[in-house]
Amino acid sequence: MNSQIEAYQKRIEAFLDRMLDSAEAPVPELIAAMRYSTLGGGKRLRPLLVYATGRAVAAPEASLDPIAAAVEMIHVYSLIHDDLPAMDDDDLRRGKPTCHKVYGEATAILAGDALQALAFATLLDAGDGLDTDTRLVLARDLAHASGIRGMAGGQAIDLASEGRSLDITDLETMHRLKTGALIRASVLLPAQAGHADASTQARLGIYADCIGLAFQIRDDVLDVEGDPELLGKACGADSLLEKATFPSLLGLETSRHRATELVDEALASLQPFGTEADLLRFLARYIVERMH
Repeated sequence: MNSQIEAYQKRIEAFLDRMLDSAEAPVPELIAAMRYSTLGGGKRLRPLLVYATGRAVAAPEASLDPIAAAVEMIHVYSLIHDDLPAMDDDDLRRGKPTCHKVYGEATAILAGDALQALAFATLLDAGDGLDTDTRLVLARDLAHASGIRGMAGGQAIDLASEGRSLDITDLETMHRLKTGALIRASVLLPAQAGHADASTQARLGIYADCIGLAFQIRDDVLDVEGDPELLGKACGADSLLEKATFPSLLGLETSRHRATELVDEALASLQPFGTEADLLRFLARYIVERMH
């Protein structure tokens, strides 16, 4: 399984490198900032979910690269903006200085903006394996996952909740938008590309919702007890910002148990699948076992 993951990681890295070709860039510093934040780091979990789901539903191989690149570019753009002084004001990301620390705030904002635009262009320009109607549906659904009903909306709730009390229901709602929506898109977009039936998409939706929340719970736990060198960033930021987290509301042990429950539910949703979904199963377990 590890060799398959490494192969997919190299595949998406090469595709992103081609999409961010600097040869004809009108502003070299902007494309340099985009490449700095996008290439050579990160778990590539969302692209891996794209490839794993595509494999599970027998989606056309050629259709998966643009989908994987699009969700990763949306993710990276969100990280660039999330690190800005107006947001979390972080100095480190993936073990190196954040984009705005290297290129300045203005260029970092533009790099995020350009990556968001490029994500949709990549989807809409994709020809192999994706007909026009399917490309439009994928772009629409990625827009919903990225916008006010997804990632951006969740981030807005997060900012508004600093220093305020949230109950566990509110916290889960926030993270189903902020983190979960793009993870859900990483699973359902390739399912749509593979023309999976409604029942299959429903099961994959349950899987995606469960691992998305489990991923965030594990992130919150690692912010308390993780190793900064492995994480590539400082720990304890949530506590300093007085953010509600799963450990702060449930405690560490209950948070770990909740994440495990969610992964068990995700795995149960894949019960009708055979070995073609083994990579999805592996990634679900990885989410609660990872150390960074």
